[in-house]
Formats: sequence, C-alpha cells, structure tokens
Amino acid sequence: MKIEYFKMERMQSTWENVVEHNLSESGVHPLSLNELLTEEEKEILLHIQLGYSQTNGTPELREEIRRLYPGSSPDSILVTSGSSEANFLLIWSQIEPGDEVIFLMPNYMQMWGLLRSFGARVKPWFLREELGWQPDLDELKKLVTPKTRLIIITNPNNPTGARLNQEARKAIIEAAAGSGAWIISDEVYQGAERDGELTPTFWGSYERVFVVNGLSKAYGLPGVRIGWIVGPEEKIASIWPYHDYTTISPSTLSDWLARIALRPSNREKILKRTRAILNHNWPILENWLRSQDGLFSFRPPEAGAIAFARYHLEINSTELVNKLIHEKSVLIVPGDHFEMDHYLRFGYGAEETYLKEGLEKISSLLREIRNF
Repeated sequence: MKIEYFKMERMQSTWENVVEHNLSESGVHPLSLNELLTEEEKEILLHIQLGYSQTNGTPELREEIRRLYPGSSPDSILVTSGSSEANFLLIWSQIEPGDEVIFLMPNYMQMWGLLRSFGARVKPWFLREELGWQPDLDELKKLVTPKTRLIIITNPNNPTGARLNQEARKAIIEAAAGSGAWIISDEVYQGAERDGELTPTFWGSYERVFVVNGLSKAYGLPGVRIGWIVGPEEKIASIWPYHDYTTISPSTLSDWLARIALRPSNREKILKRTRAILNHNWPILENWLRSQDGLFSFRPPEAGAIAFARYHLEINSTELVNKLIHEKSVLIVPGDHFEMDHYLRFGYGAEETYLKEGLEKISSLLREIRNF
C-alpha cells in the first residue's frame, strides 16, 4: 500500500531536534518527572518491573479516563501509544475503499493522509477566517450524503486554536444523524483553553461518536506517549484487535505515569500550569506579530499553544520555512502543510527566553526578505 506523504510530520521529524529554536510544537513546555512525581512516587518508579502492560490500558488508567466522559465505562476506552496511534487505529478499522468522509480543515493532516491511503473519498470542509474560524454550515449540508461514513473534526482546532460554537456543534450532530455517519472528534487540545473554560466533549452528544485525546498537548507530557479512544463498548471491542498489529500495548512506565497525571488533583494542577504558560506567552507572540509593520493578520487563538497567522509576502510558506531552517535555525509550520499557503503556524508554549530568541531570528529573516 502506498502512503500519502505527511508533509508536516516529515519536516518536524527531520528538523525539530536539530534546529536551535523549535517553534513548531503545538503543546506547552513539557513537564519533567521531577515536577510530576512526589518523592514517594519517585521511589516507586525505581522498582516498577518492565514487563508488558495490559494491552488496552490497565483498568486503573481506564478508570481515570472514564471519569472525564460521563456515561462511559472502562470498556468504552482503548489506551494507545499516543493519540496518533488512536487516529491510525480508528481510520484503519472504520474505513473501506470508496467510503465517503467529510474532513474539517485546516487540520492536523494525519487522518487526511490515512483516509486517502486507505482509499476513502475525502471531502474537505474548511473553517472560514472571516467567520472567526467557524465553518460554513450551509456548505456542510451540501457535502453530506447518505453515503457519508465519517465526519472528522478537531476541537479545539489545530492550527487555528478556535473552538466550534454551539451552532456548529449542533449542525455537525444533526448532519451525522441524518446520514447515519460517525463523528470522530479529536480533542487533544481540550484543557488548553486560555480562558479556562473547558471545551465540551462530543462524547454523550450523539450515539455514533468516537473521541480521541491524549497527554501530549494540554498536559505537556508528549514523551509519555499515551492517548486514548472513547467509543461505544462494542465498537471499542472491535478496534482492540487492530492494536495487536501495531504497538500491542502502552509501555508499563507510560501507563503508570498517565494514571498519576490524570488523578483529579494532579490533572487540575497540570492544566492550570498549561493555562498559565499560554496566558503568559500569548501576549509575547501577539505583540511580536503586531510589531511586524502590518506583515501579519490573525485572530487570537482560544486554545492550544498555537497561532495561525496570514502573512503578506509573495513567498511560498514552505519556501519561507525552509529559509528559516537553513539560514536562522528556527522551525515553524508552513501553512501549505494544512493546504493553506501564505499562513504560518507559530507554537508559543516554550520557555519565555527561548520563545523571544526564536521570534527575533524570524524577524531577522523577514527584514532580509522585505529589503531584498
């Protein structure tokens, strides 16, 4: 099977640990084990036996996840090695060649590439900047047919940081119900809202819903590599065997660390830390964008350590980012990796000094381009 080239991840995988300043990351500066664990837990860590873990996630971890989704059960949950594996398992298990899928864009393009590689007929449905990064609901009505198998969204959105309003949520559910489609709601930025108002999950709003989430973005724990799928028990049971062909199980250490992170008291502390970083750093990026002599136009993000800004230069976005990599040792994400050229995605969840240094390097290149 031929796979579609995943442009953003290929660029990030190649350069994010090579450049001096990586501002492509969409999460906050990661927690350390020292910050996450108590002294007692550090001692326990040293004595954990490194065997195989329960392949769908330990009952203890699935119980912690269950608390976040009223009406779910531990059997409604499949724990995966990151939310990317969750996405893969969902697409692999739910799609047959020729299936029709509506895909909300701009978006993280993993599922887009997987869908096309597995032979689905994918219909893009774009958020509109002029609508405050909300979708055109009349367009959705035209896209949905009786053949629609899936409607896929990311909420809060990557790369815009926007949250779907209540009208959009209602329209998506009604469209799915009208055609019998399933909704896949990627909610990995839930908990990273700058205003502290948790984005409502799609779980429980409609009987044909899968929710994907994980610890990488809002929790600042990407190295733990824990994600999960929430869905009806019988559907989760049918997806679990697909896991036998991929990573088989989460790592023993990751499962244990995730249980600690998701304990209610710890979870609240972690998300409070995330919001503090976002609210401290966003004014730094916002002021920088506004200081660039009208070069950028943007809408402030509501969630996630990401901002999606349009720039007013003729240069292609990938060409611009390649110049940043090779001439300034800085990485951000080009808009055409989301099929939207002349935009850039800035990650602003890094430590303050690091963020400012990276932005100054970008300023330097932009001055050179404009003065060329």
